[in-house]
Amino acid sequence: MTERPWRAGGRGLLVAVKATPRANRTEATGVELDGHGRAVLRMRIKAPPVDGAANKAILRWFSETLAVSKASVTIASGETARIKQVELAGNAKELAEKLEVVVGETD
Repeated sequence: MTERPWRAGGRGLLVAVKATPRANRTEATGVELDGHGRAVLRMRIKAPPVDGAANKAILRWFSETLAVSKASVTIASGETARIKQVELAGNAKELAEKLEVVVGETD
């Protein structure tokens, strides 16, 4: 099995995300390794990286896709970077299982 870009931590689950803004739509496109060999969730973001619009789109995608409240999804680090840590508050095991289904569809 491919290494997964999430781990239990913080208030639930931390997900490493590599964001590419200005795409046709917001979606997860799979898992890849970054330049340091760490797994990241590859995402295309429709919004531009201006005034936090891309970050808001990432948070909205996680909230809607995983059916969790908007308040439970935050950017833990990397707000202005291309690779970010998204924190999902809640039961880490349940959140990881939901992500596994989503990533399984994109790998």
